[in-house]
Amino acid sequence: MATDAVRHLLVKLQHVQNEFARMYGVTDIFSNSKIFEILIADHLGFELIPGHSGSCDAKDELGRDVEIKHFKESSSNHSWTFNDFSDNTIDKLQSKVASVVFAHVDDGASPPIVDWYYRVPGTSVGKYLADATKRIRNMRKMINISPRQIESLMHFERTVDGSNRHPYRDLLAKVFLVIKKLELESDVSNLLTSSKLWELVVAIELDHKVNSEQGGRTGAFDAEDLQGNLYEYKVSSTRAWNFQDISDQVLTKYLEREHFVLAVVDKPGLKTTEIYLVEPDRLVPHLKRKLEARRVKLKNKGLPLRRNQVSLSAGELSLVGANKVFSD
Repeated sequence: MATDAVRHLLVKLQHVQNEFARMYGVTDIFSNSKIFEILIADHLGFELIPGHSGSCDAKDELGRDVEIKHFKESSSNHSWTFNDFSDNTIDKLQSKVASVVFAHVDDGASPPIVDWYYRVPGTSVGKYLADATKRIRNMRKMINISPRQIESLMHFERTVDGSNRHPYRDLLAKVFLVIKKLELESDVSNLLTSSKLWELVVAIELDHKVNSEQGGRTGAFDAEDLQGNLYEYKVSSTRAWNFQDISDQVLTKYLEREHFVLAVVDKPGLKTTEIYLVEPDRLVPHLKRKLEARRVKLKNKGLPLRRNQVSLSAGELSLVGANKVFSD
């Protein structure tokens, strides 16, 4: 990997992000698939709402709140996910959200494009969730909605056209141009998928090669060093690292890693501020203990464990023998 060239391009990318922040109040355009929400908002001529959670995604042409859902053509899941179908979520859809946009992104195009979408009133989506989720018993309270369900059960048709107004097109063009160059220089594809860009930001400080794949056999690790040793990356901006879906199979996979890389990044600055290495033999038993303690605590309150996830705080780093190897 041409590290100097990658660093130079990351600076360019950070300058574009600064433009978004200055012009539209969006300070982090690369986490939680925000860049694709921007792409969809641009396609429809919507106004972005800054932020990543706790609010709607955009305002429509009449200034009403809109939720944006998307999946990419390269995704293994060709449906739209609601990670929470609680009463609060359903009430919000029925009382506060004018419409939900279910968009398909062709990320095989260069740059990516929105080639079709559904625009469904929030009341219709809320009613569908209220009815459909009565039969669902998964503890995570998660549901996927497919194009077939929208057409046959909600009775809405897909749309292929867009708006004549494209408020973010010039800045999006700059982003996708730099990303394309970054992928060539780093030899890492899919940089806008999941946490790949943040993994690259960390990897250049360790001289690691980021794995382009996401999931599956070849995607079972995040990065490797020059000797071929494999690493698991956890990247955070808050000095707390989340471990999700930690099944026995996942924990066994973790034990095969050379180290865990726990990194802290400055997302607006697009740079790494701290890196810790942790041996799996120290971390995995700690995660198991935390998960079991969480399970017991919830059971004592009469509540189920909805998801096998725990977080590791900065205060626990000494407990797992973390070794600080980088500080900006």
